[in-house]
Amino acid sequence: MMSLYLDTSCLWKLLVDEPESARVREIVGKEPLVVISSYTEFEAGQVLMSLRLGASITSRREARIGNLLAGFRGIEPFQHRGLPYDLSKIARQQVLSSSIYCRTADRLHLAAMEALGLHRLLTNDEQQAAAARALGYRVVLPGLIHLHLNSCL
Repeated sequence: MMSLYLDTSCLWKLLVDEPESARVREIVGKEPLVVISSYTEFEAGQVLMSLRLGASITSRREARIGNLLAGFRGIEPFQHRGLPYDLSKIARQQVLSSSIYCRTADRLHLAAMEALGLHRLLTNDEQQAAAARALGYRVVLPGLIHLHLNSCL
């Protein structure tokens, strides 16, 4: 079975309503297995906390979104996977073997994919997508697909 790795940008779109949320839900709904790594879950929690600390959301909203995040554990098609690997070591090797740059947080997602043996990525980040393709991964970009479909109608 071909799993789909969910990066934080797409996980976030399942937690809060944003422009690409409907498209991400549609893609995820068609997948038999969607992997949320412990790194993705951690990064989403950090975003959530930073929004509260920056007074962009209330503590009550933080708790609601946090409960949604925790609720993905054990619900199909989601599968949470821990990362008992040194992601920085894997990321360094990827950087050495590729001329495509992407931000550290995005590179760590690619390292997590490698550590978990996954080869399909759902992301909204074009630079991360380019770096993933350079590693031989298949990439789904919900925002670009959605825009492309609209332009064909």
